[in-house]
Amino acid sequence: MRKLSHYLGLSALGAVAALPAWAQDAATEAAQAVTEAVTPVMDKGDVAWMLMSTVLVFFMILPGIALFYGGLVRAKNMLSVLMQVTLIACVVMVIWVIYGYSFAFGGGDSPFWGGLGKLFLAGVTPDSMAATFSDEFVIPEYLFICFQMTFAALTPALIVGGFAERIKFSAVLIFSVIWVTFAYFPIAHMVWDANGLIFNWGAIDFAGGTVVHINAGVAALIGAIMVGKRVGFGKENMAPHSMVMTMIGASMLWFGWFGFNVGSNLEANGGATLAMINTFVATAAAVVAWSLIEALARGKASMLGAASGMIAGLVAVTPACGTIGPMGAIVLGAVASVICYVFVTTVKNALGYDDSLDVFGIHGIGGIIGAVGTGIFSAATLGGVNGDDYSIVGQTIVQIQAIVVTIIWTAIVSVVAFKIADLIVGLRVDTESERIGLDQTSHGESAYHA
Repeated sequence: MRKLSHYLGLSALGAVAALPAWAQDAATEAAQAVTEAVTPVMDKGDVAWMLMSTVLVFFMILPGIALFYGGLVRAKNMLSVLMQVTLIACVVMVIWVIYGYSFAFGGGDSPFWGGLGKLFLAGVTPDSMAATFSDEFVIPEYLFICFQMTFAALTPALIVGGFAERIKFSAVLIFSVIWVTFAYFPIAHMVWDANGLIFNWGAIDFAGGTVVHINAGVAALIGAIMVGKRVGFGKENMAPHSMVMTMIGASMLWFGWFGFNVGSNLEANGGATLAMINTFVATAAAVVAWSLIEALARGKASMLGAASGMIAGLVAVTPACGTIGPMGAIVLGAVASVICYVFVTTVKNALGYDDSLDVFGIHGIGGIIGAVGTGIFSAATLGGVNGDDYSIVGQTIVQIQAIVVTIIWTAIVSVVAFKIADLIVGLRVDTESERIGLDQTSHGESAYHA
């Protein structure tokens, strides 16, 4: 018994002596488990989808916007529009990596801009990661930079439709550099960066209703007014020279818009599929609504109307596509299409401004309707993803605040940017050059040969 007691005592002492080691091992394992639980990982499926989304958004610019706008102008100005879109996109892409990414997403704590922390892409490597909407997943920072770069390049390209066929090529480029620097980059930061003013208000802008469409639409309206009306506006036939080209461009835009909207989810999951179905049905409803109201008002539905409705629906669903349901998307697309139709056919004529390709009437107004509609249709009671504590009235007020800030900000910057371009090179080509056409007078070539 003494021996047994002796052995039991030794065993107990050994067990007590081993407790610190066991505790340390257990603590280490627990720490590893916690670390594994919170350490984000890069999922190759997300990366593959975001690579594709980035290319899809670029496809919206070249050739999408270029051909859509090119078909809408007269034949003598086809190449001028293609050149403006091409050069704007290329200039902005260079600017984006030099300072634009830093100004928008540089990590600064200002509510208005991202600071200089990422100037010249400082600190960015193939191993650096960017956050997604899920704590457990990240994507390569270079990929996030490229995705956002396509948005930055696309937005000023949209603006040229407001003053197409009469502006100097050099003026377009000067304006675009100033505008993206002081309008696009700050608004992108305010809306999409965690430190941004509008982001912290709780405004919902899933893929760019304020950042892209309202921003560009208001700038286009300012440009249309400051550049002035086209020679012969309201007296001469200024119908699109190629509706076939416009339809091809519009179709490319719808195709690329899946990168725009669905890619803004940043992950390949159920949220991406919600954005996808909403991008389908809102756009389809908008095309039907525009064609129907045009047929009722004019007796015939036109291809120009269908293409316009297509863009109106895409614009309206952009801020809402990740938070509303498909039924809400159908209503939103149809309502936006009808309101845009009224602006394009009635309001513009009543006010007398020459928004050549209806950038304000479709992107500006469609973006406003979409942003407001986001606040309404994101509620779970109307098919959205936000639950019982969601306030339609409260959210809609926040959405309107975001719209107002965007309009005021971009309007001020646009006026200043156009004025600077005017002082440096002048905004308009001379009357003779405008009558001959910008293809020949600005670029020395023609889109078509007899």
